[in-house]
Amino acid sequence: MKNLVILISGRGSNMQAIVDAQIPGARIAAVISNRPDAAGLAWAAERGIATAALDHKQYSSREAFDAALAELIDGYAPDLVVLAGFMRILTPGFTAHYEGRMLNIHPSLLPAFPGLHTHQQAINAGCRIAGCTVHFVTAELDHGPIVAQGAVPVYHDDNETTLAARVLEQEHRLYPQAVAQFVAGRLRLDGLRVLVADETPTSARLAVPLD
Repeated sequence: MKNLVILISGRGSNMQAIVDAQIPGARIAAVISNRPDAAGLAWAAERGIATAALDHKQYSSREAFDAALAELIDGYAPDLVVLAGFMRILTPGFTAHYEGRMLNIHPSLLPAFPGLHTHQQAINAGCRIAGCTVHFVTAELDHGPIVAQGAVPVYHDDNETTLAARVLEQEHRLYPQAVAQFVAGRLRLDGLRVLVADETPTSARLAVPLD
């Protein structure tokens, strides 16, 4: 059984998708937020999951907050730390501490459009497809080794809200699958690449074919 600690900042819809997936071999050890009022904490607590809040505003620096956060996380003996809408830029020391055992999902097809407002960026760039990316976390923001990607079409009348909703559906499909692969021991880092056990050389890690 592998312990998962999930970090959120809001309602944690991806956290909910992972919990609801009931991944074999995984135990949700805790859900932690940097915002004490995060709606996802109440959702997790109602399901008997341990929760904790660590308010980043109470710390004088990112380094101080990240050190306290790592101490809190490590109290749950995590095999995997899962970022699920955790809206903090993490320090290099924190990412190094969890190297190879921390995943994030980003709402774009990385390396395109790291950072914020990804859906509007895709629309402004005239993209015909958009999507999401599950990746291992490194010190460079939204640039870690890619585990899997899910793509959706961008329609001519899309706006940021409609495209975000379509991408979020893929996030909820893709993230539990990627976490399950980690738990099953099927993921292996090879430099900047992620190798998946039993994956054929020609297979593509794309969640859903495009229309």
